[in-house]
Amino acid sequence: MAEAPSGLRILLHQHQKERTPVHISSHADRDRVIEIFKKAILKSDSPENFALQTVQEAIKPQRQTVLVQDENQSLENALRTLLQELVSSAVQSGEDIMQYGQSIDDQESTYGQIPRLLDIVLFLCEKGHVEGGMIFQLLEDLTEMSTMRDCKEVFGYIESKQDILGKQELFGRGKLVMLRTCNQLLRRLSKANDVVFCGRILMFLAHFFPLSERSAVNIKGVFNTSNETNYEKDAPNGISIDFNFYKTFWSLQEHFRNPASTTVAPTKWHKFQSNLTVVLDTFEAQPLSDDDGKANNLEEEESAAFNIKYLTSSNLMGLELKDPSFRRHILVQCLILFDYLKAPGKNEKDGPSESMKEEIKTCEERVKNLLETIPPNGKEFLHSIEHILEREKNWVWWKRDGCPPFEKQSTERKTSHDSVKKRRPRLRLGNRELHQLWTWADKNPNALTDPQRVRTPSITEYWKPLADDMDVSAGIEEEYHHKNNRASINLFYGH
Repeated sequence: MAEAPSGLRILLHQHQKERTPVHISSHADRDRVIEIFKKAILKSDSPENFALQTVQEAIKPQRQTVLVQDENQSLENALRTLLQELVSSAVQSGEDIMQYGQSIDDQESTYGQIPRLLDIVLFLCEKGHVEGGMIFQLLEDLTEMSTMRDCKEVFGYIESKQDILGKQELFGRGKLVMLRTCNQLLRRLSKANDVVFCGRILMFLAHFFPLSERSAVNIKGVFNTSNETNYEKDAPNGISIDFNFYKTFWSLQEHFRNPASTTVAPTKWHKFQSNLTVVLDTFEAQPLSDDDGKANNLEEEESAAFNIKYLTSSNLMGLELKDPSFRRHILVQCLILFDYLKAPGKNEKDGPSESMKEEIKTCEERVKNLLETIPPNGKEFLHSIEHILEREKNWVWWKRDGCPPFEKQSTERKTSHDSVKKRRPRLRLGNRELHQLWTWADKNPNALTDPQRVRTPSITEYWKPLADDMDVSAGIEEEYHHKNNRASINLFYGH
């Protein structure tokens, strides 16, 4: 934690006895703190020159440089009220909230009052003078009070301060608030029109949260059942297609939206299986040619990487059936549903029955055959989808195992001295055992002077084995006597 400047420490020491704790217990006290900070954000100096002194003037803390819990809460309430007033004033003036109030002491500055307030609070949090999560709470309030246009500028400020916000002493206190803030922004954004902004938010979260962060993996596998596909229930006048097929086709989306409900009851599964059979029969009866693939220019559509939601008008049914991209979307949805039903680790109660498994296998083969025939590059497209679904199984197992961390512990890098390969010692006697025996005396010089090393044995020791052989009570057979052992004879005559 950084210390206060020397001049400020002297000032604190001089007034230490006169200071008494002040808590914001009334609107008057809160307004007084707000006025003090309003003056502070008009200063052009760096926050480190006046931020702590501003807090001490407003709160008069019990400690010199660190606020206690009650003091932190009082200050946070006052700052949140001040932030709300600044945003309200910016809206009434018609200015962008991050540029509001640029007329501070330095007339050449283009820094608004709200970023100035955030800088002061961020400095106090970074140095540990106030609670580290205070800045994250203010940022959440600011995004909730801002339009999407202003939110882009607010998030730009967050990105510019991510090195400070990412410090453990700060982010550890406010990561849940920041996660909630980003998720709320993502819910407000359009996935089709705000792709870049959504990507910025996701990249920001990926920068701070580890790969194994459980809050972002949908650990329970909950489906987005709110994504409903509405289609016509009654046939309009003058329709040129089979309306029964139209309803059968779009009813499949109810099963794709919530695959878990498909196997809850046998009747639901049979309805899905019969409807899917009708759709697959229609696709097989109306194959697409290579000209259809070229006409729809799928290659350019793939490079655009733009997610669309197809219209469900009955008047468009005939045209959509001739669209290769449309067919691929439907068939890939079928493979995803089948892959979910076959996912590993399911209980017998939740999983499909044996008869369902056979029907799934049959339908899956038909779907894959259709994908192969859809131009252009049907086989390559099917191979890519199969590869993605195979990788998805690893993701499923990882979540079922409790999301163990991906990161491995770093190992210490070996120094250049340790990395040099040691030279193998030369074996002068041909093998390691003889070499060790030969060098044993050099390593043990006292062994040569040991009196027990060389001594003349007594005659009794020589003859003891032969005497044992001659003892009838020992019961040693003739062929095992030492006199018939060539090694014993050589040893006897050698001495």
